[in-house]
Amino acid sequence: MGFGIWVLGFGICHVGSRLSRMKKLITLAAVTVLLHAASPAQAEEVTLIAPGGMRCPIDVMKPGFEKKTGHVLKPTIGAGGATHRQVVQGAPFDVPVVQPPYDDVIKSGNVVAGSETPLASVPIVVVVRKGDKKPDISNADAVKQLLLGVKAISYPDGAGGLGGAAGVSFDNTQKKLGIYDQMQPKVKRVQGVALLELLKRRDIDIAVTFASEVNDPGVEVVGILPRDISTPTALVGFVSSHAKSAEAAKTLLSYLSGPEGAMAYRACAMTPGK
Repeated sequence: MGFGIWVLGFGICHVGSRLSRMKKLITLAAVTVLLHAASPAQAEEVTLIAPGGMRCPIDVMKPGFEKKTGHVLKPTIGAGGATHRQVVQGAPFDVPVVQPPYDDVIKSGNVVAGSETPLASVPIVVVVRKGDKKPDISNADAVKQLLLGVKAISYPDGAGGLGGAAGVSFDNTQKKLGIYDQMQPKVKRVQGVALLELLKRRDIDIAVTFASEVNDPGVEVVGILPRDISTPTALVGFVSSHAKSAEAAKTLLSYLSGPEGAMAYRACAMTPGK
């Protein structure tokens, strides 16, 4: 009788031990599944819309972002004014980048309140053909004399509020100098890097654009326009209210404003931060 009880007790203890091990295994498996689900293996496609001034740094950052996070970055780069309007109208991008003023962007409700993140600023530069003499642009008077003396000039078209931010900025520079109307007959308006082709073909004497848009070995940057007539354009990122994955959008915005972003902005002749 005592032996039978001992055997029964041993069996119960053995079964209890097995159940305990099974519970541990089940718990471990559950944790493994949760960790696997949270890993970068579940990549997201993160969409971004930004003006032309961001073209260079996004090209630089895209491979590093994708390698570090496992996400896929799908950027759309366009004219600053048109980009701004798309964001205000609620275009379904995860991370929009805009230039100030952007009160209408915030009021639209299409960006997450409090997600406003300064990324970088980009100056306007004067560009000449490689090997050509570099003119004096050290002060406002020198810039004015240069512009009045050229036969033809090109810069991004900022007309109608939907064009390039560089064009809007340089239009304002000419107005500050009091020569906007005089300059217009000399202007060949184009978008993007096409103006550098005009310069290399000698269709124009000088080009004016964002520093980050000059990446052609056939041209040279003379320098940045004086700050009293040309304020660098700020670029600010947000998390969209329509982001497919808010976490993935936050991850991208953090990367754009982090140390990797700062390196890319500097490599593209921009200034990180405000």
